[in-house]
Amino acid sequence: MANQKTVFVTGGTGYIGSHCIVELLNAGFEVITIDNLTNSRSGALRRVQEITGKSVTFYECDLLDGQAVHKIFAKHKIDYVIHFAAMKAVGESMQFPLIYYKNNVIGTINLVEAMKAHNVYQMVFSSSCTVYGDPEHLPITEDHPTGAVTNVYGRTKYLIEEMLKDLSRAEEKWNIIALRYFNPVGAHPSGRLGEDPTKSFTNLMPYIGQVAIGKKQSLTIFGCDYDTPDGTGVRDYIHVMDLASGHVSALSKLDDEHLRFKPLNLGLGHGLSVLEFVKEFEQVAKVHIPYEFVGRRIGDVATLVCDGSQGMKNLKWQPTRNFQVMCEDFWKWQTMNPDGYAKDEPFPVAVLDTPLPVKTPSVESAQVNAPSSAVASVNGINGVNNH
Repeated sequence: MANQKTVFVTGGTGYIGSHCIVELLNAGFEVITIDNLTNSRSGALRRVQEITGKSVTFYECDLLDGQAVHKIFAKHKIDYVIHFAAMKAVGESMQFPLIYYKNNVIGTINLVEAMKAHNVYQMVFSSSCTVYGDPEHLPITEDHPTGAVTNVYGRTKYLIEEMLKDLSRAEEKWNIIALRYFNPVGAHPSGRLGEDPTKSFTNLMPYIGQVAIGKKQSLTIFGCDYDTPDGTGVRDYIHVMDLASGHVSALSKLDDEHLRFKPLNLGLGHGLSVLEFVKEFEQVAKVHIPYEFVGRRIGDVATLVCDGSQGMKNLKWQPTRNFQVMCEDFWKWQTMNPDGYAKDEPFPVAVLDTPLPVKTPSVESAQVNAPSSAVASVNGINGVNNH
């Protein structure tokens, strides 16, 4: 793959996006990223620069602002898009369905329209194992039926996949890989980059981390009566750095083959229950995690475990980190950064219509002036967040 090609990353200040940018920069790509910072902090990109010694161009921009997205594509020559930006909490999606449909689906339509207008047809889409719904068989392969989804978040991912399939059938220029994730966890091994949720709706590992450092009293476990060995939900976890390297491999695959649209699972193929997760974390962190059971959360299923062999084969990619490493790296991040990026300096804001500064070793930041037609935020959660 030729170096110095440019990747446009949506949701780049978020958990997976920021780790992926590290891998992209280390692989020799130029990176332009956007985020509306609804559920993330721009300080993550400063950490990315420290880790890689390379710069990234950042725009504070919402995908619902289609005019702004078009301006960014007009200003830069973009070769690929990696699309992470989405609202992503299963529980929240059941409470605010309209906001999820607006942000995730309409935001993607705006992105695809800008891509087409500027002749960019190579995309890696951040999809989800939730598109499979309550699985008919385990482990889940890519040919498992999709669509019988149990939560709004998953339905937005399913709708986007169907839209991208239709697009690739209608217009043969499109070359899209949909990566269906199975529960990314962990952090960068330096301890400088990790998951820093800014909402009360959060994933299991950062919730446990908050309990471990005393910021939360106990872990709430949703459901203890699932048809699993210990009654708690079983999931397939993957280290976020393995997931990030999978995206770089996906770009190589797009270069090597015209796929039109291809879904691939990314996971280890090993299930772990919530209680097993807690036990493993306690052993690594050497702390006790008190927990309490409450009723099942609407939209959850008992077990999601993948067959990841096609992803590994097609991408010529192999995850290398086991669950112990996932816990060790996350715990290093949590203990080094109990407040996440909250105390990090935000980037100075520039305007898109003015010339961007000459690249320096520091991360550049620019903000797009929202046109009058931009969609305003509703209750602080009406933006396109990071996956």
